[in-house]
Amino acid sequence: MANPIDRRGLLVGGSLLGAAGILGLLETRPARSAAADPWPPGTGPILSGKAPGDSQPRSGGMPLARYLQYVNWFNSDDPRYIEFYHPDVVLELGNATIRTAQGIRDFYKEVHAHIHEKVEVSRYVADATGIAAELPSEFKVYKDWAEPNYFRRALKAGEVFRVISLGMYQVENGKFRHIKAARYKLVNEWRMEG
Repeated sequence: MANPIDRRGLLVGGSLLGAAGILGLLETRPARSAAADPWPPGTGPILSGKAPGDSQPRSGGMPLARYLQYVNWFNSDDPRYIEFYHPDVVLELGNATIRTAQGIRDFYKEVHAHIHEKVEVSRYVADATGIAAELPSEFKVYKDWAEPNYFRRALKAGEVFRVISLGMYQVENGKFRHIKAARYKLVNEWRMEG
């Protein structure tokens, strides 16, 4: 039976996420009305936050708080997020394979020149070799983007796309060595919003 998640950000049943929430490692989002929440019940993002001082390794040599720091830097397009990549990192996306930390930075530089991408963490599992995460993601176009592009269609400012992805991170010496990301569930196809 899958562990249910309550909207306060704790995994019911005492898993790692529940323990992390209790220990104050995670900052939970305030509850929102159902009308304001674009995510189907039970699938929305529940974890976000800033990494507090935490040096105890919890996942493949990378504390949970450090992983959340990576997500925060990625979301804000802070170039320091590439510090999390091994020099020979490989990122496998649905229709692209990108090599090296600089290659990943170059790829996202183009994407983020047109789209604000926000990734949140709703499930997190780790062992000594890596991390698996469920990642609700939102893509908001703020600048038109003609084809050809990664999304294989012209994008217009104001369009929004939401998906839940699964990420597998092989961690080596505290850095991501190999990342595999795949769509798990479509929340909404590209559509104009606000």
